[in-house]
Amino acid sequence: MKTPARIAVPIALLTLAACAPQTSGGAAGTDDKSGTLRVWLFQEVANKPKEQVVDQAVAAFEKRHEGAKVEVEYIPVETRAQRVKAAFNDPKSAPDLIEYGNTDTAGYVKDGGLADITAEFGAWDEAKDTDPTARSSVTVGGKVYGAPLFVGVRALYYRTDVFSGLGLSAPKTQDELVATAKKIRKARPELYGMAVGGAYTYGAMPFIWANGGELATGTGAQGDPYKSAVNSEAARKGIAAYASLFGDDNCPAAKCAQMGGNATVTAFASGKAAMAVGGDFSHAAVEAGTVKGKYAVVPLPGTTPGSIAPAFAGGNNIGVLKSTSHRTLAVDLMKSLTGKETQGRLFDAMGFLPTYTDVRQQAAAREPFVKPFIDSLGAGAKFVPASAGWGQIDASLVLPTMFQEVVSGRKDVKAASDDAAKKMDAAFAAAG
Repeated sequence: MKTPARIAVPIALLTLAACAPQTSGGAAGTDDKSGTLRVWLFQEVANKPKEQVVDQAVAAFEKRHEGAKVEVEYIPVETRAQRVKAAFNDPKSAPDLIEYGNTDTAGYVKDGGLADITAEFGAWDEAKDTDPTARSSVTVGGKVYGAPLFVGVRALYYRTDVFSGLGLSAPKTQDELVATAKKIRKARPELYGMAVGGAYTYGAMPFIWANGGELATGTGAQGDPYKSAVNSEAARKGIAAYASLFGDDNCPAAKCAQMGGNATVTAFASGKAAMAVGGDFSHAAVEAGTVKGKYAVVPLPGTTPGSIAPAFAGGNNIGVLKSTSHRTLAVDLMKSLTGKETQGRLFDAMGFLPTYTDVRQQAAAREPFVKPFIDSLGAGAKFVPASAGWGQIDASLVLPTMFQEVVSGRKDVKAASDDAAKKMDAAFAAAG
C-alpha cells in the first residue's frame, strides 16, 4: 500500500454478516470455465480514470472468454481489512480476485485466503520483466500469491526558490542533508529546513537501510525465522541520523514527533518546509499546493556522495482467492488487470508507477517527473519482512514509538531500539 496496512477489528466481522456480498457461484475446488467472476478493487479519491482503465481490461478478457462475465466492486481502503477477513471466513460469498496492499501479503497467506499461483506466474511471459522488489511483495516462503499492480516509492522534494535564494544545492549525502536542513532553518526560521515525522515510518526506514541496517534478519522460511535487527549498531546509526533532524534547529520535536507522512508532505506543499520525503503518489498534492513551480525532486541521498538511500517499495497487488470456483479464468483475469498494457494505462490515468522495468522506462519518457523515483527503485528499493507478524508490528506502532521515544528524549537510541526489537521478535514468533 501507499500507506501502512491497517489491521481488522475483530468485531467488525460480526457486523458484516448482515450485508454479505452475493456468491460468485460454483463450489470451491471446481474450475468453471464460464459464469461470473467478482473482483474487489480499491476505491481511489478520484476513481473514474481507474474505472475506465479497468473496464478496458475487463472488456478484453470477456472477449477472449465467451460465457464469462466480470463484476467489479470498488471498496473503501479504510474498511478493506474487515471485508477481506469476512470473505476469507465465508468462501461462498467471497470474490474471485482482490486488490490488496503489498504489506498485507504475508498476513493474507497465513489466513489461507490467497491462492498459490507460482506455476502460472512463472509461465507468464510478461512476468519476467517484473521488478524484483515488486515480485518479492507477492512472494511468501518462495511461493507466489498474486501479481504486482503498481509500486510506490519516495524521494526528496526540495524548494528550488529557497535553495537558490540561499545559494544551496541539492544535498549529495545524508550528512549534507542534515546540515542543509539546519542551515535553512537558521536563515529562514519560519520554515522547517526539512519536514520530518516521528510517525513517518516509511520516511525513516531509508536512513536505517542507508547506514547498513536492516529491519530484520532471516527469510521467514522454516529453519530461518525472522529476527529483529533494529537494535544492531548499523541500524542504530540510521535511527540516530533520522532523529538528528528533530529539534528547534530544524523540525521541533514538540510539533514534528507526532507527524506522519501525509503531514510532512502537506507541510512541504503548503510552503512551510524547504524539504520533505514524499512519494511519486504525492506529486498531485504538491502540484496543488503553494509550491507549484518552485520545487524539484531528487533521490534521497545515501551516506556517500552520489549514492541513493534504499527506499521502501510500497504499492498494491492483485491476488486470486483460494476459494474461487473459476481458478483458470481468475488467473487470466489477474493477468489482464496487472499486465503491461493495463499498467501503462494506469500510469497515464492515475500516475501509478508500473512494476515492469520496461513499462516504467516508457512511463518516465512520457512524464519526466517520475525519473527520480525510478532512479530510487533502480538503486535497490527494499520491502518489509514477509511475515504475518509485520501486520501486528505495524498496527502496534512499534517503529513510530521507537522514533518518538528517541526524538522526545524519553529514551536513548539503544534503549528504544532494544525495546522495539523485543516487540518485533514477539510478533514474529507469534506469527510462526
